[in-house]
Amino acid sequence: MSYSFIQTPATMSLAQSPVIFAVSSSTLVGQNNFQYVGELTIWTGSVSASGSGDAWTLAKYPSGQGFTGIFDLSRIVNSTQTTLTQTNVSAVSYLKFDSYYRYQSGSSYITGSPISSGVYKAVDGYQIFPEPIGESVYDMTPHWPLMTDGPATQSVFIDNIGQGAVYVGNVGTTIPTRIVYSGSTGNGVYALSAADGNSNNEVRTYPQAPAETGFPLTLLGLTNYTLQAYSGSTALGSKMTFNVDCEQKYPNIRIKWKNRYSEFDYFNFYMVNRKSFSSTKRTYQPQIGSWQQRTLAYNEYDSQTLNYIVDSNQNISVNSFWIPETYNDIFKQLLVSNEIYWMQENTTNVKPLTIITQNINFKTGVNDHLIQYQFDFQFGQNYKLII
Repeated sequence: MSYSFIQTPATMSLAQSPVIFAVSSSTLVGQNNFQYVGELTIWTGSVSASGSGDAWTLAKYPSGQGFTGIFDLSRIVNSTQTTLTQTNVSAVSYLKFDSYYRYQSGSSYITGSPISSGVYKAVDGYQIFPEPIGESVYDMTPHWPLMTDGPATQSVFIDNIGQGAVYVGNVGTTIPTRIVYSGSTGNGVYALSAADGNSNNEVRTYPQAPAETGFPLTLLGLTNYTLQAYSGSTALGSKMTFNVDCEQKYPNIRIKWKNRYSEFDYFNFYMVNRKSFSSTKRTYQPQIGSWQQRTLAYNEYDSQTLNYIVDSNQNISVNSFWIPETYNDIFKQLLVSNEIYWMQENTTNVKPLTIITQNINFKTGVNDHLIQYQFDFQFGQNYKLII
């Protein structure tokens, strides 16, 4: 009989969105208790180390037109991707899906020979409408293999640090070997190490901001620069342009957040910012007095109201400068990001944040002419250290 995959995901999937394997049997599908069975294996490390991964068995009865079996593995795959990008920038998972059929004949089950999907990859990201299910990740952004949606023109300060992410694994496109820079003070190159079949090396970082270690351009007099991924002498994707801004009146709040490719984007909020501190309390009324003594008395410092729970929240409100509407798309990714950090005074130290802002009216140049946004964040670390 003919038993085959009729739908598979992209070579690399964004695992918060559907990761689909569909199988079909051309005969026997009408047999008693006919089922499609799938064996899913997920692992990290060497691409050949599938035997040490986690495994799941899934079964489905035929359904829908054509009586196929459609398996969406996204929730299982994504549930295994718990490592923070801050900890491991290349949090790529390998997965394979083997499938076979079985049906009941009398008191026993007949099982077909399994078919194997081969090895696929997944990261903790998501697709957006109207991208079709299974679309290749390199078709989702014009900057690929740079793992960002841009925008194509951004701003930085000369003392900013920050690393971009570039995919060096094989997803069916040309693999980058270097990042090429062209700026007002000259040109430069940052060499990329190749992938080696290990999931922890599928993504490489490169210096995106001027003060980042390894940035190849002269900083004195730098006013703008572009960067683009290359394979040898062949340009890949669209270049990104960075304009160097002058330091502003207010202290800069530089925020980075995990984007939909599970890597970081950055933005400088250098207009007015305000911090706030609030506390939450629960009280109780203790019993006062010398009840364990021969006579009853009390101390003048005894209190009939004491706190038994005291905690705090620290918030920060930030404002952008006047920006183009091309930032709207990545700000949407900021609003839904589950990993956000405040970069501390251009050092490698970060403070975790949770975004409080839930609603925002996105502006356009046609309707609003000037575009500026405010975002509110809660510190991920409260005032009191409680473990």
